[in-house]
Amino acid sequence: MTTTVTTIDCHYLDRTEFAAAYLLVADDDVALIDNNTNHAVPHLLRALDDHGLQPEQVRYLIITHVHLDHAGATSTLAELCPAASVIAHPRAAPHVVDPTRLVASASAVYGEDEFARLYGEIGPISSERVVKMEDESTLDFGSSGLLFLHTRGHANHHCCIVEPDSGSVFTGDAFGLHYPQLQDNGPFAVPSTSPTDFDAELARAAVRRIRDLQPERVYPTHFGAATAIDTTATQLLTELDAAEQFMEQAVTSAAADEELTDFLRPRLQAHFDERLGLHFSAAALAAARELLALDIELNAQGIAFAAAKQRRKRAQTSV
Repeated sequence: MTTTVTTIDCHYLDRTEFAAAYLLVADDDVALIDNNTNHAVPHLLRALDDHGLQPEQVRYLIITHVHLDHAGATSTLAELCPAASVIAHPRAAPHVVDPTRLVASASAVYGEDEFARLYGEIGPISSERVVKMEDESTLDFGSSGLLFLHTRGHANHHCCIVEPDSGSVFTGDAFGLHYPQLQDNGPFAVPSTSPTDFDAELARAAVRRIRDLQPERVYPTHFGAATAIDTTATQLLTELDAAEQFMEQAVTSAAADEELTDFLRPRLQAHFDERLGLHFSAAALAAARELLALDIELNAQGIAFAAAKQRRKRAQTSV
């Protein structure tokens, strides 16, 4: 029994090859890994239809973590796929059952109207349909099952999914961002240090854990299959070291906590401008820079949050 994997472009933020969901099929077993936002639901349903499948045949709705570009459509899909169980990290499961805090937090950032435009309605899911996967636990699927690994560093409730038959690991955000538009001159991966759980040490451990599996390919949510495992891991470990150095600069800077993102943004921009300049021609540089603009902003915010937390921790230790 061979498991087939289909990459589904979710057209997140009306961009192509920016965020993906994955359809797994092994005979009668059908699963979706990550689901983006409610705007992606037509794309997910179309992928099922293209494979001659009905929503009622979906057995599992699996999420790597509850950030809304990965799990925002879960409640809608749970209604459309009545036989499906929702599979999540134990720390993610409560937010799937009751998304009140998740929605309130995101609404506070975006504003209620913008949140509704970006994500639509996110409802609760009965706890009876939610399965919590412990580290190194296996879910019945196909001939070999799906192995779940807890991979902190990007989010405390993040997990990766190993599919042994195809030699694949579905890495969410734990093995970086791999936009196809940036791969023309060799692998180009970027870590995601977005708010609020960035931890450089744990993120490096997650990268090493995935690398050491030596999979044939990884499937990051952003975006599509990547096969240069060792090269990518080396890039990510180097970049996470750099992110940790930026965090330390922020911790010891004179900037107030609320000014740390502004302190970090130009430093991260200069860092990535240098890296992009080594990878792309002058003609392609502007487009590559634009593609990473949102991630640089989110990474700056995440490192700033971690720096402020580190300041509080050091202040408590010194008392």
